[in-house]
Amino acid sequence: MPQHVIESDRPKRITRRVGGKSDALDARRAAREALGREHSAVPRADGPREAVRMLLVTRESAIHARTGAVNQLKALVLTAPEQQRQRLRGLTRTALIDACLALRPSATTDPDERTRRLVMQRLARRIRDLTSEIRAADDELAALVQQHVGHLLHMRGVGVITAAQCWVSWSGPGRFRNEAAFAALAGVSPIQASSGKNTRHRLNPHGDRALNRALHHIALTLQRWDPETRQYVAKRISDGKTRREATRCLKRYLARKIYRALETGPHAASEAA
Repeated sequence: MPQHVIESDRPKRITRRVGGKSDALDARRAAREALGREHSAVPRADGPREAVRMLLVTRESAIHARTGAVNQLKALVLTAPEQQRQRLRGLTRTALIDACLALRPSATTDPDERTRRLVMQRLARRIRDLTSEIRAADDELAALVQQHVGHLLHMRGVGVITAAQCWVSWSGPGRFRNEAAFAALAGVSPIQASSGKNTRHRLNPHGDRALNRALHHIALTLQRWDPETRQYVAKRISDGKTRREATRCLKRYLARKIYRALETGPHAASEAA
């Protein structure tokens, strides 16, 4: 028999501290909060969208691990003997990795130097493997995005990774009541910060920060390369807004365009571009 499923957040911490914790109590609290809401959330879709989410998570963790390995390798270069440091400093990342892979730990009898070469070789191998993993994830993401939401790639400033993140956060048709709800999830909806005769809005620190970051990347790309976007930001600044507030307005506009393109399909994306 089919069941109606809605999405529920974690119960508030204060209620857990006061009333204790167990599976039965947590289920009861989640049910009370779900019943007391004005609008219920629809669970995110599975299938290709879930595959893209897993690829994004794996790619992000590989990037963080590669960054840490690169920092460790550069730190070892800085503390290396003068002759080796002069040979390795100033190289590009690719050239540095190739040079470290070519090191011969067995060519020296000094235990400190042998260990240093061995560790640098291992770090370079790790960086190379993580780079291959990231490229493989990029290829798989490009294929899935092109197949399911390829119309987003026709919009100015939208790339494979940003399109994938927008798709993952949006999930599917009908999950959001309107484009304002999607903007609230992205953390680009305006928050009132008016006082006295001053009428202004502040930045929204809430919502899905990965989606907010994707919109921010799109906004920065458009501000760099798109003349119309630069004119829009300049007009907002001339109206008295700061650059951060103008960028927030731009991200709110982008959230509207992307939401409509996702909800209505390729035809809306071609018009929005």
